[in-house]
Amino acid sequence: MKTFVISAVSIVLVGILLCTMAMAAPTMPADLQMVQPDPSLPKELSAFFGKWQSLRYPETFFVIVEKIDEEKASLYIWFYASTETPAVVWTRREAQVIKERGKYKLWTIGRFGNAEYTLKGEYLVVGTERLKRVE
Repeated sequence: MKTFVISAVSIVLVGILLCTMAMAAPTMPADLQMVQPDPSLPKELSAFFGKWQSLRYPETFFVIVEKIDEEKASLYIWFYASTETPAVVWTRREAQVIKERGKYKLWTIGRFGNAEYTLKGEYLVVGTERLKRVE
């Protein structure tokens, strides 16, 4: 019985360790070049700039708005769904800046179709994902 308990606890601990490792943030892209937005850019638009991470668990979704101006934005995107779905490497996308009804949006064609990024309060929203700013 003692051997069974030790084995069961060991399996659980190894599972927790591996899960934590799988869910860790990816390393930043080697060619990442964060370019601060021009100070003359509207603050509602420059607010897109930075690194963002999904709030949804267990999915992990990262977006980096590396550079932005009044016409376009350079994005890096990384998505990891689960151990059943292999991690997707960082993907670079160019987004078009759109202003609709006084609100800015970033629009891009991605691997899984079109994506529209908006800001709602302190969150970056794309589809059903809410992302928070990270360092």
